[in-house]
Amino acid sequence: MAALPEVVVEPLDLAARTDEALAVQALAFGLTADEVEVRRHIVHRHLLQPGARALGALTPEGRLVGFVYGMPNDRRHWWSTVVEPYLRANGRESWLDDSFVITELHVHPAFQARGIGRALITAITDTADEPRSILSAIDVESPARGLYRRLGYTDLARRVLFPSAPSPYAVMGAPLPLLRDN
Repeated sequence: MAALPEVVVEPLDLAARTDEALAVQALAFGLTADEVEVRRHIVHRHLLQPGARALGALTPEGRLVGFVYGMPNDRRHWWSTVVEPYLRANGRESWLDDSFVITELHVHPAFQARGIGRALITAITDTADEPRSILSAIDVESPARGLYRRLGYTDLARRVLFPSAPSPYAVMGAPLPLLRDN
């Protein structure tokens, strides 16, 4: 898989390394201990889905400093049921079909802005059988949203409200393979 200065991107046994991954997510996303505990159960449930897979960014010492996981979308999944009305209202409901969902992508703050997030998302989508990818991101201008745009993702719906999330999200989609030269 991809090699970057200080890290290697490779398949990750996310079930075995959930605590490490959630520690990265907590730092990158500002999660509380209670939010981490809720997400632990969500990760394990997602990993049971057909086609779910994960990649990790590891230092030479084996420290996990970033991860991504996703799966082929299924309209019966909770995320799809929440975003579907927003996509339908924008005439983009068809994006829920035949898409690979990036469920989570996080890089430890000390390792951000080094191309690790780009390497993770492009590596995992390169293995997708689906012709496109979808994801959700907090609906603010951020380095993450900028990266997604450079990779070819565009806004499919904005101001998407998830139960218990304090901020609205944007749903973004891109044809695969993702762009490389931006």
